[in-house]
Amino acid sequence: MHADTRLQVHPDAICPELPEGDLWVFAYGSLLWRPGFDFTDRLPARLYGYHRSLCVWSHTHRGTVENPGMVLGLDRGGSCRGCAYRVDPQQKQEIADYLFAREMPTPLYHARFHPLQLESPYQGQSTVMGLTFVVDRDSPQYAGRQSPTECARHVRDAVGISGSSRDYLLNTIEHLDQLGLHDPHLSEIADKL
Repeated sequence: MHADTRLQVHPDAICPELPEGDLWVFAYGSLLWRPGFDFTDRLPARLYGYHRSLCVWSHTHRGTVENPGMVLGLDRGGSCRGCAYRVDPQQKQEIADYLFAREMPTPLYHARFHPLQLESPYQGQSTVMGLTFVVDRDSPQYAGRQSPTECARHVRDAVGISGSSRDYLLNTIEHLDQLGLHDPHLSEIADKL
């Protein structure tokens, strides 16, 4: 696991109780190409009720307060295709703690368990409860829906502790394409960089 010791869970963040048995984690952005933790299985999955959106001002990972970048969030409405990682029960608390620190150094995301529809059943299950990080629309970091031109302007030059917002976007698009999950809105933003 590649824990970043600079990150800690924000004091206002709420970390849900972990389920019995396996931990499933939903990946829709950087967790697709940089999970940073060990997993036992990775399966294509869909989350209903939320969609992938470049709707977050990044003040830590991919930008600063002075020069915010933009990163993805799960915003309400629609559905989102991604991957579900299965984590061994022996490692789930350590991995959950890593994810809480990585995803919630600011009070931007709500960590919640939601049903994930697996594209191929796992041990007879077609639905599992997965850990998700859903954007808080009341957060000052919530950017809402910006035009592709405006997104590109913020993504172009912003850099944070995990690298540039530009690299984040291009890596995400590349990995989505490899999984057959083409995202036309993200590609339109990348074309304007």
